[in-house]
Amino acid sequence: MSLAQGFPPVVAADARLLILGSMPGQASLLANQYYAHERNAFWRIMGDLFGAGPELPYAQRLEKLQATGVSLWDVMAACERPGSLDADIVAASVQANDFAAFLAVNRCIRHIFFNGAAAETAFRRLVLPTLADGGLVLQRLPSTSPAHAALAYDKKLATWSQIISQANI
Repeated sequence: MSLAQGFPPVVAADARLLILGSMPGQASLLANQYYAHERNAFWRIMGDLFGAGPELPYAQRLEKLQATGVSLWDVMAACERPGSLDADIVAASVQANDFAAFLAVNRCIRHIFFNGAAAETAFRRLVLPTLADGGLVLQRLPSTSPAHAALAYDKKLATWSQIISQANI
């Protein structure tokens, strides 16, 4: 099985926060877009918080996030994963993105929000030990994935609304 390759970061020069997923799922990889699965709540939440909802073309959603200081990326640059479930990622195949270089260039980012437990676990295991203590604030939010359907949308939105105070709005 070949390694799935992630996407480059979406980031503006004045970004203040970073939202990290683990690795794009199959629908996202096929569409070449972050959070492309139609049942993933990410863009619906971004619409409610920042006006970057799924009704907008993808490029406009990204522009709206960047204008508010929100950046997107994934912990993993590449991995082997049959399907889209984080539980199916082959741990030995994971290649992390270069966060030391990314954070050296994007010095305004002080707050990292994780889109679910898998992203947080991978970051803390693979990335955090490689970073100098830069005073980053790390916070896990509930996954927007359709696989995490146990939490109702309104509860997810309420928890995700914490990122508004960290954005440039």
